[in-house]
Amino acid sequence: MPSFAELNLIPELLRVVAEQGYTEPTPIQAEAIPLVLQGRDVMGAAQTGTGKTAGFTLPMLQRLAPHANTSASPARHPVRALILTPTRELAAQVEEAVRTYGKYVPLRVSVVFGGISIDPQYAALRRGVEILVATPGRLLDHVQQKTVNLSQVEVFVLDEADRMLDMGFIPDVKRIIALLPKTRQSLLFSATLDGEIRRLADSFLRDPVLVRVAPPNATADLVNHIVHPVARERKREALAHLIRSRGLKQALVFTNTRLGANRLAYQLNREGIHAAAIHGDKTQPERLQALADFKAGKVGILVATDVAARGLDIEDLPHVVNFDLPGQPEDYVHRIGRTGRAGATGEALSLVCPDEHERLTAIEKTIKLTLPRELIPGFEPDPMLVPSLMTGTRRREGDALSGGGRRGQHRSDEVRTGARRSRPSAPVDPIFSSPYQPAQTTAPERKEAPAKQPAGQVAALLGGMPARRK
Repeated sequence: MPSFAELNLIPELLRVVAEQGYTEPTPIQAEAIPLVLQGRDVMGAAQTGTGKTAGFTLPMLQRLAPHANTSASPARHPVRALILTPTRELAAQVEEAVRTYGKYVPLRVSVVFGGISIDPQYAALRRGVEILVATPGRLLDHVQQKTVNLSQVEVFVLDEADRMLDMGFIPDVKRIIALLPKTRQSLLFSATLDGEIRRLADSFLRDPVLVRVAPPNATADLVNHIVHPVARERKREALAHLIRSRGLKQALVFTNTRLGANRLAYQLNREGIHAAAIHGDKTQPERLQALADFKAGKVGILVATDVAARGLDIEDLPHVVNFDLPGQPEDYVHRIGRTGRAGATGEALSLVCPDEHERLTAIEKTIKLTLPRELIPGFEPDPMLVPSLMTGTRRREGDALSGGGRRGQHRSDEVRTGARRSRPSAPVDPIFSSPYQPAQTTAPERKEAPAKQPAGQVAALLGGMPARRK
C-alpha cells in the first residue's frame, strides 16, 4: 500500500492528513486519488466506512487549489465543485470533511440542505463559494430562486447514489446534472452499481474507471456480529438489560419507524438510560443537537431510523444495535457500517424475534455470512413454540436475570427438556399501553406488506432447520 506522499498530494494536503493521524491511505483512497488527480471520471463501489469521502475530497481540493484566493469579491469565488448527498446528516458531515482537509487551501466551502431557514444559505452563496455540498431538493430551491449559479462547476460528485435511488431523488439528480457544464469531471460513489444506478452512471460519466475495493454488500472485517433471539414482547426490556449488563456506554440503535424510535427512546429514559431519538419528523436543529450530544457523550444511546444508516461518522463508535431488522437486507450493511470504521473494531448486535426470521435469512444470504446466535437468559423465545431453540445458539455466561449459577442452570435445563415456563409479563407503559410491535415498513417511506409465517419457519431463526420457501 503506497503512502499519502506517494500519491503526489500537495504539501498543504499532506500536512493536514498527518495532523489527522493518518499514515497510509485506505484501498479506495489509494485507487481513487490518482485517478481523480488525472482528471478521469470515476465510478466507485466500496463498503461504508472505508474512507471514500477523503478519497474524492483530497484530490478535488488539489485540482481546485490553483483557484484558491483570499479576495473579498464574490466574483472570484464561483461554485467550482458540487457534491450531492441524499441526507442532511451526510451533507453536514461531508462539508465538515472538506473544511478539515482544506484547512490550508483557501477555498470557500458551504452546505445547503432543507429543514432549516434558507436565508443564511442564501447569504453564504452571495458571498461566494467554491465548493458546495447540497441535498437535491434544497439545491433546486436555490436554483429556482436564482441564488446559485452552477455554470462554472468543474468537478461534480454524486455520493451514495443508491440511497438517492431509494429516497426517490433520481429525477432531481437528473435535473441538476442538466444544469452543469458539459465539460467537467464527474465522480459517482455507491454501495451497489447495478440496475438503475448503472444506467444513471452511463448517462453522465465519460469513459469512467471502475474502482471496486470490496465485494457488493460486504461488511467490515473488524465488526463482530451477534444475533440475540428474543421474545417479541420482551425486546425493550432485553435491550435495557444488555445496555446495563454489558455496560454499553455508546450505542446507535436502529428502529424501522419514527414512532418506534420515539417510543423506544422514551422507554429507555424512563428506565434511567439516557437516550435521544433522531428521525425525519425531528426538525433539523433537533437532529443536529441529538447527534452532537451523542458524539460528545452527553447521551449514551441514540435511537435512529434509517435516516442515520448512512453518512454518520462517529469516531470509534463501539456498538450498533438493530432493535428492528431492516426490511431490505442491504440496509443491514449500511447500519452496521457506522461501527468498525477507519480500522477500529466494532460490534453489531441484533435483537431478533421469531417473526423476523425471514429477514435474518435474507441478510445472511446477502452478506454471505451465518451470524452467530446468543441467547439472553430470561428473554429467549418460548421453547414450546420453537423446539430447536438451542440448536446453533450459545448462552451468555453469568447473564441470568437474577440469582447465581443455579438459576442459570435451571433455565438451561428447561430449554433442553422443552418444559413450559412462566414468563414475566411486560411492565405496563402508562403512555403506550400495548407492547411494542415490530414495524413492517422501512424508513423513510417504502412500505412492505406483512409476510405470512409458515409453520416451522421460526426454527430457521436459530439455525435449527432451513426456512421453507413460499
